[in-house]
Amino acid sequence: MKKKTLEKSRLSCDYPDAAPEVPQTEEEADGETAERETTDFGSITVRKNGRYLHCLTVIGQIEGHHVLPPSNKTTKYEHVIPRLVAIEESEEIDGLIIILNTVGGDVEAGLALAELIAGMKKPTVSLVLGGGHSIGVPLAVSAKRSFITPSSGMTIHPVRMNGTVLGVPQTMAYFENIQERIVRFVVKNSRIQAERFRELMLANGNLMTDVGTILNGEDAVKEGLMDSLGSLSDALEALDQMIGEGKQTEGV
Repeated sequence: MKKKTLEKSRLSCDYPDAAPEVPQTEEEADGETAERETTDFGSITVRKNGRYLHCLTVIGQIEGHHVLPPSNKTTKYEHVIPRLVAIEESEEIDGLIIILNTVGGDVEAGLALAELIAGMKKPTVSLVLGGGHSIGVPLAVSAKRSFITPSSGMTIHPVRMNGTVLGVPQTMAYFENIQERIVRFVVKNSRIQAERFRELMLANGNLMTDVGTILNGEDAVKEGLMDSLGSLSDALEALDQMIGEGKQTEGV
């Protein structure tokens, strides 16, 4: 079996000291990198038919500028941002699949991640499992193709804030500004209309003691938020097809 010296991780920004001095087989190298990626960051790079696919998970609550309690399951945006940059710049990784099961979290952090994904040139596919709530909605629609399982849900509601809030007009203007940024992003990256999205966001009677709407997988597709109902195999098949089409275009 052909030997090669393992280079630093394909996402070298994650593991600056990950390059062993002893030669390893290609299979051993891939296995070691995959194990570290999965354990440390909840992501993995896999090879299929000569193509490398990276799987990135957005799980629990999106942690932004404030550190959440250790008991909270979180996705830290300062970990995800450099990974997205490394994936986009990698010569080996051909496509990205983002799997979401999130309750939302820091609005600006989530929107920043969504903007990065939407701006990637590489093929991207998102899959909502369980839930893509709150700021998870922009993340779900940020990929070039989006899938949601029938049993999943998406909660759409206005921007909210916990803690001390100044009761001045500027505070409400700030909330409205952030909310409009979210509306514009979702409308740009999905098939839903702005008026309909605001209507779902401000609906009464769907959420206890709150305004907003909960959509199941089928309704999310009907409303134009998500592209298709599907499972993991559907998302991977779509990603593989997008990669193939991209390589054909490059070869022309």
